[in-house]
Amino acid sequence: MRPAGRQGVRRALRSRRAGAVVLAAAVAVGTVACGSEGRTLNVFAAASLTEPFGLLEKAFEQRHPDVDVRLNLAGSSTLGSQIAEGAPADVFASADEQTMADVAADMDGEPEPFATNRLTIAVPPGNPAGIQNFEDLERGGATVVVCQPQVPCGAAARQVAKLAGTSLSPASEEQDVKDVLNKVVTREADAGLVYRTDVQAAARKVEEVRIPQASRAENRYPIAVSARAAEPELAAEFRDLVLGDEGRRVLGEAGFGTP
Repeated sequence: MRPAGRQGVRRALRSRRAGAVVLAAAVAVGTVACGSEGRTLNVFAAASLTEPFGLLEKAFEQRHPDVDVRLNLAGSSTLGSQIAEGAPADVFASADEQTMADVAADMDGEPEPFATNRLTIAVPPGNPAGIQNFEDLERGGATVVVCQPQVPCGAAARQVAKLAGTSLSPASEEQDVKDVLNKVVTREADAGLVYRTDVQAAARKVEEVRIPQASRAENRYPIAVSARAAEPELAAEFRDLVLGDEGRRVLGEAGFGTP
């Protein structure tokens, strides 16, 4: 009976060893799977930053292959409202300082300015309405579109109008500057008040009529890490990319000024 008992013990030990190997393999596979899921960084950015932030998104992901940068691009006031309501933003880049100030309690530390921008008039190729200056926007017969007043580009438009000693009676007020630009590109509008960077990004789809008064109504763009950032250090790295040499180069090539 002893030999049989010993054989039983050996079989039991072999069974346990096999089970341990299977369990270890399962744990290893699970660990690899968990490690390959990657991380997400939610960047809320003003619509006017679409082109340069798209490039910075790719640059950041190349440095961090396990990170998926997700850009939420919209009017700054819309983004600010989303953040105030608890949206999962890790980084916020606004087109003006007032919108950033409105969500200061939701940010971690002081926002830092990283770019400047100013308004211009976008018109369809050939300028069919013959817009020559800001005052022409009030001339009868021209269809003009601007941003909503609570959006930074809309607030800047009203400031420029005040500096020019005139007023605006737009055909429509859009949620962000890209919507204004699109109205001009599709010829739904004879003119739109957008940022100079938007005209540059649109290439030959629109032409520009510059506004001298716009230099006195320049927008400063701040960036900050959210106090609710899932990974504060990762969010700070993206902020630093924007503030650093590469960010300045990309923004400069897109037509933005330095603060």
